[in-house]
Amino acid sequence: MIELLIEEASRRADAADVVMKTDETLTVAFDSGRLKSTSSAQECGFNLRVVHGGRLGFAGSTGQDPIALLDAAFASARLGPQVAIKLPTPAPLPTVRTHSPRAATLSAVDLIQLGRGIVDRLSIDGVKVNLVVERSIGSVRLANSCGVEGSYDVSTVSLSAELVQVRGDSVLITGDHVAAAESPTLAEVEAMVQRLLQRIAWAERDATPPRSGNLPVCFTPAGSAVLLLPLQQACSGKAVLQGISPLGDEANGPRFSSNFTLVDDPLADGRSGSRPMDDEGVPSQRLPLIEQGVVRNFIYDLETAARAGTQPTGHGRRSTFAKPQPAYSNLVVEPGHHAFKELLALIEDGLLVDDLLGVGQGNVIGGAFSQPVGLAYRVVKGEVVGRVKDAAVAGNAYELLGRVAGLGTEAQWIGSMAVPPLLIEGVAVLGA
Repeated sequence: MIELLIEEASRRADAADVVMKTDETLTVAFDSGRLKSTSSAQECGFNLRVVHGGRLGFAGSTGQDPIALLDAAFASARLGPQVAIKLPTPAPLPTVRTHSPRAATLSAVDLIQLGRGIVDRLSIDGVKVNLVVERSIGSVRLANSCGVEGSYDVSTVSLSAELVQVRGDSVLITGDHVAAAESPTLAEVEAMVQRLLQRIAWAERDATPPRSGNLPVCFTPAGSAVLLLPLQQACSGKAVLQGISPLGDEANGPRFSSNFTLVDDPLADGRSGSRPMDDEGVPSQRLPLIEQGVVRNFIYDLETAARAGTQPTGHGRRSTFAKPQPAYSNLVVEPGHHAFKELLALIEDGLLVDDLLGVGQGNVIGGAFSQPVGLAYRVVKGEVVGRVKDAAVAGNAYELLGRVAGLGTEAQWIGSMAVPPLLIEGVAVLGA
């Protein structure tokens, strides 16, 4: 069908491209440590873009009627925006591992066995264990009227665990997530289990919050979302084009700590966001966004690049029923030189933050936040002394990332993000 679409669209349009995505997902869920359900889902979707009379038109379908899809795309183009995009021409694609034959053969029985092993390792009196184990396999195929043809297979095995502990009127909820193209190794599973067990152990004692003030705070990979979400929005070329990115004016924009580097890396082998090309046929490349504290690049798809008068960076992503948008592949904060215990040793009195409530709400791109802690621990003289409940953390992400006192030596992959622990000086803590 994809050949027919491009052939017919090329005959009628100034330019055209189409992407076909398939996905088959098998899911096993455990609730309170017991097998709850197994389910499977399949999907095949086509997304067609045409340039007709200088206007863009889009249409998507999960059916197999090419004529109807073509007609819908051309009807869209009659009212579409006028943008002079330039489709890519054939070019060599980089090599990156996105698929594991072994992972692709995992059955429901295999996933149940893997899940039961994790549940058994996390079984603690008074702690509820919820777990989802998922295996997805699929493919991406793209063609355009300039002669580009490309395809690759994908596989993902993901583990999402949640522990819930209720003690009197105190509720602790903590989770962890692992996802990769390969089936997780015993070492990866054990590392996830140990992270969860450590959080439960640290929370056995309650600790009074430190005095309110500007204190050192160590953000775990999960807790660092409050710092990184603003950057994700600000480093999008679409936000720069709209004039809402605080990083758009490089001359007067924020400057970060020299030990802070943020990279988008679609060429990381075996990771869930890896790809040899984006969904518009542009070859993938490793792109430094912030390098040693200096803003270097923004991500662009074809349309935002054309509007901004710059080059696309290979970050177009499209779903079946939506036009392409700039989107990240694998976001990586480069690790530093401190083991985790060494980071804690730098804290005389402060917090270790694993979760803040309400992250992602409000004007995220502005960077300012003031969030109550969901899961945090007090650190005194380098030692975790217990869980802190009645405290809040406030600041501006752009300013705080200019005060990075240290980064952990190991980055933890959380889905398609790799982040080490970050120690930030002078974070506003609202406590006792």
